[in-house]
Amino acid sequence: MLLDYAVVRDNPSYARVTPDGLRELEDHAPYDDQAAAFASIALRNESVRAVLERLAGLDGLPPWYLTAGSLFQTIWNAAAGREDLRAGIRDHDLFFFDEDTSWEAEDVVIKRCLAAVDDLGVELEPRNQARVHLWYPQKWGKEIAPYRDLPHAISSFAATSCCVALSLDVSGKLDVHSTHGFVDLFNLVLRPNPLTVAPQSVYDDKAARWMQEWPQLTKLPWAEPADSIQ
Repeated sequence: MLLDYAVVRDNPSYARVTPDGLRELEDHAPYDDQAAAFASIALRNESVRAVLERLAGLDGLPPWYLTAGSLFQTIWNAAAGREDLRAGIRDHDLFFFDEDTSWEAEDVVIKRCLAAVDDLGVELEPRNQARVHLWYPQKWGKEIAPYRDLPHAISSFAATSCCVALSLDVSGKLDVHSTHGFVDLFNLVLRPNPLTVAPQSVYDDKAARWMQEWPQLTKLPWAEPADSIQ
């Protein structure tokens, strides 16, 4: 979904958000309004804004999205009423998709992106999703199929609330993506993602850490994911 970045960034409607307010939004607002609300809240995090703007200014990058923790944890911080929307956020996951799956090509993009945000004091983790299947078995002990594109990669996180992403282009168009919509995210629910490639241990370990930082979360039990993505 494409939105006008400046309009979403400057929208005052979500200057203060409560869990009840998010649930009300989920219950009554159409999907497009939910997506705009998600983006507007995420952009209240100055680190998210700065990273998006810096990356949008880089010429010749492969397709990319800022995804996962820095976005959904910003929503959690807003729902918790925190003044600092960066609290508890460890890093900023940057997914890009380059059909050149050599490490050398990935390293060039990684270095460009890191240099662009070097003075921001954020931990950026750029990774070429076209080559994840090459190192995933060694790290996690299982084979996975190559990702087809960025939406496919974003759909593979351990929990449904994680599968959200933003990208910005130089013309000021903000691309909002979500695999599962915003129901679980706005309701502060941790639900195992039926499309995940991650093992249960990843879901359980992440949920345990997240619930220490955001005790308002509700964790649902693990269910074995579908095989369609693997």
